[in-house]
Amino acid sequence: MYYTYILLSLKDKKTYVGHTKDIKNRLYKHNSGQVLSTKNRKPFKLFHLEKFLTMKEAKNRELWWKSSTGRKEMKKLF
Repeated sequence: MYYTYILLSLKDKKTYVGHTKDIKNRLYKHNSGQVLSTKNRKPFKLFHLEKFLTMKEAKNRELWWKSSTGRKEMKKLF
C-alpha cells in the first residue's frame, strides 16, 4: 500500500505534499528534522491521507495536489 499525504506545519500553517510507503515513519522523519525541505517548518500534523495500490498512482496524485487545480481543491479542505 502506498500513500499520498498532506502535512500542515503548526509553525507557519503551510502545507507539504508527498508520497510514501510507510506513513508513520515518514511523519516521524518530518517531525524530527530529518527531511531537508521541511526541517525548519516542524512540527507537522497529518492533514490529509489517501491510499493507493501502486507507487505510480500515489506519485501521480502527489503531482496533482501540487498542480494549480490540486491547490484550489486543497484550499476547500481548510
